[in-house]
Amino acid sequence: MSKAWWTYLVTGVAVFMVAMDNLVVTNALPVIRVDLGTGLEGLEWTVNAYTLTFAVFLLTGAALGDRFGRRRLLAAGLAVFTAASAAAAMAPNVDLLVAMRAVQGLGGAVVMPLTLTLLASVVPPARRGLAFGAWGAMSGLGVALGPVIGGAITEYASWQWIFWINVPIGLVLLPLIALVRDSRGGAGRLDLIGTALVTAGLFGIVYGLIRGSGHGWTSGSVLAGLLGGGAALVAFVAWQARASAPMLPLAMFASRGFTLSNLIGLMMSFGMFGTVFLLAQFMQGVQHYSPLEAGVRTLPWTAMPALAAPVAGILTDRIGAARIVAVGLALQAAGVGWLAAITSPTLPYSQMIAPFVLAGLGMGLFFAPSTRLVLAFVPMQLEGVASGASNAIRQLGTVLGVAVLGSIFSAQGGYASGQQFVDGVVPAATVGAVVLAGGAILALAIPRPRAAAPAVLEDRRVPAYENV
Repeated sequence: MSKAWWTYLVTGVAVFMVAMDNLVVTNALPVIRVDLGTGLEGLEWTVNAYTLTFAVFLLTGAALGDRFGRRRLLAAGLAVFTAASAAAAMAPNVDLLVAMRAVQGLGGAVVMPLTLTLLASVVPPARRGLAFGAWGAMSGLGVALGPVIGGAITEYASWQWIFWINVPIGLVLLPLIALVRDSRGGAGRLDLIGTALVTAGLFGIVYGLIRGSGHGWTSGSVLAGLLGGGAALVAFVAWQARASAPMLPLAMFASRGFTLSNLIGLMMSFGMFGTVFLLAQFMQGVQHYSPLEAGVRTLPWTAMPALAAPVAGILTDRIGAARIVAVGLALQAAGVGWLAAITSPTLPYSQMIAPFVLAGLGMGLFFAPSTRLVLAFVPMQLEGVASGASNAIRQLGTVLGVAVLGSIFSAQGGYASGQQFVDGVVPAATVGAVVLAGGAILALAIPRPRAAAPAVLEDRRVPAYENV
């Protein structure tokens, strides 16, 4: 096999594993809540500790790969992810579990963008739609099988094994990385001050959002988190505007296409994954399905991306990515809104299948075209930075979705009874659907990218590769 084929194989399996860990924990959350004696706040941190560090360090991971070699950094990130998975499996309490989930996110943040840029380096531009569709299919397969695998393992073994399963995959992949074709990027500069500011800012805001409902929105710790986090993010933007080597070159956002593509990525993750966080608990806590039964019953939703992503990649080359992304977001909004309209403590599963299919089909139509859009509005030597920025913003959307929709759920409902749970889920899912619908409208405003980008994007200059 050539190095190109090894690159396809390793990057595909690696992105599958990282994508799987986004949702593998969902059907284990009710069991973790009882086993470790935690509440909604602990469950939110179990999800958000992973996605928050994932979001923050994606840009740093991409820059390190550009500077030291993407193949070397892929191996380092995979080693960290694998070791943290083993540590999470052995966690005796929710605090240690949350800490190890954060380290997992750090490793995943290095792995995810490098799989895409390594793949892009061996694929001719004319075939990228199909290649990114295959990459999206592997990511979608990880999303699809995550709840089922997590549910089966939780039911027949224990929730700890949802983390142990990463260990053999990681150990097999690590020696194979040596067979991958290496590449570097043109950025490769580290911005430690920017990383510290964005980490503090995002952590403060998420901390405040998660604790707000339970501790009061005017409590000292909540206000300190929200105000302090907001101030840190303002300082981050100010620093990026003047830093000689910014982690997030603001000039990229002068492109209307790049800005809108990333904004709708945030909105998609906010509405979709924030809703998934609650509906996974609804199926077990209210409908009384076992973890495996809940995972299997969500397959009409979670399996659709794996089926639709390759088709979306091919259609992107023919009719344009923005239109497909708009349709995908509209389908997601319809599916989530439908679920919000019909959810009740006695809702038959048969009535959930159609909205599940709609939402899943929409996800499949979104992933590959949205990735193609992001990379279409930046020059080739900044694809690593753009990939990291795009994934970071999507992960931030997941963090905010879980935190905000969780706060709505906590304010309107709770775990005391099935009806109380539904009272919280319905308004939260409604907000998720509205956000997704807004993303569909914004997608129609994305301009058509030019056929090629210029070779260089210098410092803070406005990009010349798109009419803004």
